[in-house]
Order: sequence, then structure tokens, then C-alpha cells
Amino acid sequence: MSRPAFPKTLREFSQKFASDEACWEYLWQSRWPEGYRCPHCECQETWWIAARHVHECRKCGHQSYPTAGTLMHRTHLPIQEWFWAAYLVSTHTPGMSAKQLQRQISCSYQTAWYVLHRLRRAMVNDTRSLLRGCIEADETIVGGPVRGKRGRGVIDSETNTLVFGAVEVISYDDKHGKHAEKAGRIRFATTPNASGESIEEFLASNVEKGSIIQTDGWKGYSESALSKYEHEQTPGLRALHIHRAFGNLKTWLNGTHHGVDPKYLQNYLDEFVFRFNRRKTPMAAFQTLLGIATQKAPVPLQQLTQPVSTG
Repeated sequence: MSRPAFPKTLREFSQKFASDEACWEYLWQSRWPEGYRCPHCECQETWWIAARHVHECRKCGHQSYPTAGTLMHRTHLPIQEWFWAAYLVSTHTPGMSAKQLQRQISCSYQTAWYVLHRLRRAMVNDTRSLLRGCIEADETIVGGPVRGKRGRGVIDSETNTLVFGAVEVISYDDKHGKHAEKAGRIRFATTPNASGESIEEFLASNVEKGSIIQTDGWKGYSESALSKYEHEQTPGLRALHIHRAFGNLKTWLNGTHHGVDPKYLQNYLDEFVFRFNRRKTPMAAFQTLLGIATQKAPVPLQQLTQPVSTG
């Protein structure tokens, strides 16, 4: 058994998930795509108890809830509203702010905020593969200007955050047979500074060893920081693909969200990366998002309001 098919249009989505029962069944299949096996007796057959939204093992009576131990654990939001939220945030090109989601699913602003931040936690697959091949790497400042401050090493303003970025550069021949390049997958991460140690940590977490790293002349991209990679350094380089990605990121943050609190920025970076890397298959992103959400542990409100660690 494989993951259930995903809806390819809004009409198909509304028809496919017109009832709670349809949503619960899809969630069950997403959580156990290879088939359910009772953790107590290993029986693979269950009864569905609709009144309690639970599957009960036919052999030993053990009960399993599709949302138990997931990012939707003990949610009070109707399951159809979760599906609409996941669909909108994963397929809507400019993303979805909490205010917009509040209007779309008729809930409180607090509920919309909570749901979106839970879904953003589901946008990072802990087993995702590293970037590989030729990589452009650089950093940018997200936030307002800092009076009297210059340089890339330290960010002192509470409204500014330094962000590392890396993008795969894919070479190909265009329809005229000429060499061309395009952006592949990207990774973004907040960082306190652009030191060699921070750069080394970011690359180790996001880029496969032996890849080619293209950078400008910043001293942080030192021989020790890039010892596990091939380094192509060009002082004054304006890397096309990573700077375009940075520009799109800032446009999105300012246009859709009108700015973001620095302590939540990593969540928004994860959302941007998730949708950018699936820009050619946005409808499949809905299936992926629900699949990851069912594998993630619950996140209490207190934890959601804390800064995300990128280490």
C-alpha cells in the first residue's frame, strides 16, 4: 500500500473531502501508508468507531486514534478545517497569513495562528536529503535597517535577523542547445553571526560532503569552514540564484505577512523552503504536508511561542 492519491484541483479537493469520514480515512491512510499493524498483537484488522474517531483492533481491542501523537494531537478544530488549512497553505502560491486563514475557515485569529504554526513545523521532513552538486551559498539580513551598524558579522537590532541560504544550481541545455542554469532546491536558516563556525554548521546540516560551494569573498567562508567541500570563491560575486531566492523571500514576508517577529522567523523560512522546493507540484505538497504532520510529535502552545533552534 502507498500513500493515498492527492486532489489535483480545488473542485476535486472539495468533492474528495466533503465529509469528516472521508478526511479521517485519508488521514489514517497517510499515517500508515504501508498498512496498519496493532502495536499490541500485530493484527492488521480494525473496526472504525465513528462516534469517537478511533480504530479498534478486532483481535485485542486496542484503540488507535489517527491524530494521537501527531501535530493534530487533541485538537479541538474539526478535521475538515485542518484539511482546508493544510490545502490552502500548501497550494496557495503567496502562502496564507493567519488573518487570511481566519477568514477562510471561520475560526478565531488565535486558532488560525496556532494551526499555521503547527503546519509549519510539519514542513520540515527530518529525513530529507541534503543539497548536492553545485551550490551557491550566501547570507542576507531580514528586517529593518540598523542605524550606525555595518558589516555581516553581527546583527544588533532586535528587528533584524541574519539568514544563511544555499541553493542547488542545475545546469542543462536549453531548447536552442545552449548552456543554461536554473535553481534547484534551497535551504534557509537563521544564525546569530556569519562566523566560520556558523557557516560550517549550516553547511554540514544542509549540504552533502564533496559538493561544490560557490561564494563571494567573505572571510567566514574559510578553508576550515569548507574543508569537506570544493570551494569556488569569487570576490564581489553576485550569485544569481541565491539572491533571487532571498529577494522572493523578503517580498513574500513583507507582502503576505507584513513582516515577521524574529523569534518566529525560522518557521516562516521553513514554509518558504517547503513551497519553493515543491513549486512545480503544489498539489502534491498537500499530500506531503499531511504525511509529515502525522509523523511529527505534538507541539504544545508554549513550545510554539519559543524560538526555533536551527542547530
